[in-house]
Amino acid sequence: MTTDSLELASLLCSRLCHDMLSPVGALSNGLELLSEEKDPEMRKRCFELLEQSARISADKLKFFRLAFGAAGGFGEMVPVAESRSVIDALVANNDRITVNWALTGDALPKPAVKTLLNLALIGIEALVRGGTLDIGAELRANKDIGGASEIVVRAAGPKIAFDPAVGKALEGKLALGELSSRTAPAAMLFQLAQSLGGGLQFARSDDALVMGAVLPTG
Repeated sequence: MTTDSLELASLLCSRLCHDMLSPVGALSNGLELLSEEKDPEMRKRCFELLEQSARISADKLKFFRLAFGAAGGFGEMVPVAESRSVIDALVANNDRITVNWALTGDALPKPAVKTLLNLALIGIEALVRGGTLDIGAELRANKDIGGASEIVVRAAGPKIAFDPAVGKALEGKLALGELSSRTAPAAMLFQLAQSLGGGLQFARSDDALVMGAVLPTG
């Protein structure tokens, strides 16, 4: 492993820790309150909050395990249902975001799954005031490059929040020293697409962010 890949892995770990801090901290606080609380109704409320925090923590871990790690089994293909379940779980507690799916086939290659999940994460973060997240993916024949995974993610809603640095990372225009835990996932996607001979695209307006990827399968 090169120094650059180690640095990128460190930034991805930082991103994971940052996103896990809130629900895990809520678990810790809930346990502390529970140990001091005597009122039955308040204890019941504490248990409800603990259950919610535990569920959110588990959902985020499942998502990041698939988005950043080597989850999905030992094969080269990952069931699309697994991708859908972790994204649906991630937005389950946000009733301002509606997810629409258009997935063709039963499975996608691992690189395509990682790309789909991370583009979806960028889309979710762009919907700070809520909206719709449309996700489509298919594995299809391509006369020029053979088989290819084609992915599109569209986030639409009021006041799209999209950090220009994330866009630069998707384009491979950020040097390693300029990356942060926020832009590291986008940089990972650029490197992944480049290694496969594929590419990423995105377009942003005030009320929509559209991202796409074409990843050859060889």
